[in-house]
Amino acid sequence: MTTTIRRIGLSLGADVCWPICFEEILAALDPEIRIGKERIRFEVERVTIEPFDLRQPVRYDVILDRLTHWYHVSREWIKKAVLMDDAYVLNNPWTVQSMEKHTSYCAMMRLGMPVPDTVLIPPKEYEDRPDLQVTLERYARYFEFEDLGARVGYPAFMKPYDGGGWVGVSKVENDDELKAAYEESGRFVMHLQKGVMPHDAFVRCIGMGPQTRIVSYDPGAPLHQRYQDDQDLIASGTITEAEAQVIRDTTLTINTFFGWDFNSCEMIRKDGVWHPFDFANPCPDSQVTSLHVHFPWVVLSKLRWALYCAATRRSMHRNLDWDPWFEIAARDIPYDEKLAAYGERARTKLEAEAFEEFDAKHLGDLDGIARDFFSSPRAKEAVHLKVQALFPEHEWDEFTDYFWARIQTWREGAA
Repeated sequence: MTTTIRRIGLSLGADVCWPICFEEILAALDPEIRIGKERIRFEVERVTIEPFDLRQPVRYDVILDRLTHWYHVSREWIKKAVLMDDAYVLNNPWTVQSMEKHTSYCAMMRLGMPVPDTVLIPPKEYEDRPDLQVTLERYARYFEFEDLGARVGYPAFMKPYDGGGWVGVSKVENDDELKAAYEESGRFVMHLQKGVMPHDAFVRCIGMGPQTRIVSYDPGAPLHQRYQDDQDLIASGTITEAEAQVIRDTTLTINTFFGWDFNSCEMIRKDGVWHPFDFANPCPDSQVTSLHVHFPWVVLSKLRWALYCAATRRSMHRNLDWDPWFEIAARDIPYDEKLAAYGERARTKLEAEAFEEFDAKHLGDLDGIARDFFSSPRAKEAVHLKVQALFPEHEWDEFTDYFWARIQTWREGAA
């Protein structure tokens, strides 16, 4: 029996806490997995930024990418790794680059999802360039804010069509506020989206491969309090099991449709209907300073899926085949049956059953090792380092203890 090393590369930006935890837990687990005639072991490395030869093979079987959505050198290196070296990358770099919120809205509307009514508005200002003025004079049409407001309805939200992190988002209640928001939007191409209000529940569902975690979310709270502490929304009565299945199916459908292994989907419940409205987030928050009690789950879900993909040599879907989704959408059946069919297709593409068998057979010690690690000085150091990066010095001890206490709450629940 031959021993094979599978390498996991971490392509990182400002990430501090989760890579430390990922590396330390993997080192403690030190898995040796036997598949066929191979004895598979694993190494993890942080990917460096440097000149690269397009023909030089990459070292990694799986790459967890946290950088290419804004850093182009790493993006092009990762594209080369997929094209020439068959690396498996979380997430697909082409869809991360091209599938912004606008595209995701259009696609999910076609699948019949109850996405709120949305209008795209040309920008207030433009970067000067040849032919701009003549193009606008010939083809741009004046529009009235009153007409837009009447079409979408109030309250509504103005937000960049390709934005994230709630940057540039404003709630508008009337025509005057809509006009003011537009005047302040600068060169952003904006969406005007109908507010789903009043609503009685707001969740964010995090998807990593076939794994999901549904969390109550408050976007109006300070960053460190937006994810609510409740770890089981079904047990607490916030949602039913049937609603949880709707949320999971919606999230996995979106992720699989765009070739994203790691994404988050925000949904609001109004009158018993769950409306997805912000779900093109293929580099979701992974930091302890926002996730707190949910942070260990994110670390472990990344580790489980990376090990599965590396051990089984999961193939990267370089191209997206949307026709099967559209065939389901065209069926003359109720939407809930379509969603169930989407969810089943998503789980099949994500090899959910095989992943669960792999997890049970090979990673049975992972949870216990993680519980031990998240009580260690090294884990607390990782928390402290992230706090140092975000908070003023006089708050370092306070917030280190704050986040550390919530990780201990996770440990108690996991035990």
